Amino acid sequence: MRSGQSVTEELHTLGALLRTPLDALLDHVFAELAQAGFPEVRRAHGAVFRHISRDGTRITVLAERAHMTKQSMAELVEYLRKRGYLELVADPTDGRAKLAKLSARGWKVHDALVRISQGFERQCARGLGEEKWRQLRSLLREFAAWSEQRGRAG
Repeated sequence: MRSGQSVTEELHTLGALLRTPLDALLDHVFAELAQAGFPEVRRAHGAVFRHISRDGTRITVLAERAHMTKQSMAELVEYLRKRGYLELVADPTDGRAKLAKLSARGWKVHDALVRISQGFERQCARGLGEEKWRQLRSLLREFAAWSEQRGRAG
């Protein structure tokens, strides 16, 4: 057992097995993003970039997708809006509602996040071997589909 290791890591629970590589990915991605010129975009802001739709998304929907409160999501959106990564526009389906939408600067961050993530995946493939990496991705896709189906079945 590693010193300082959590009990879930020690027990190799599913949560720990999923969380450990995700944490490594996120640490890498946001460190590289800062190096790419976006140091003010932090890991918490990933909840916005991860869940926003191409045509914009209501803050309430972003909050639901991210499993967080509307107030917390509104703070993230406002932080990113003030720094030019998002804009708030009228919802064409309901003029009273606003959509958070990526600005040109926001799309630069989005594209950098994707590019950096893909680079991390290439590192993983080299580390595990191409065939193991393909198998892992295939199994994760199946697991994600099964989990989603299970969630809908209630």
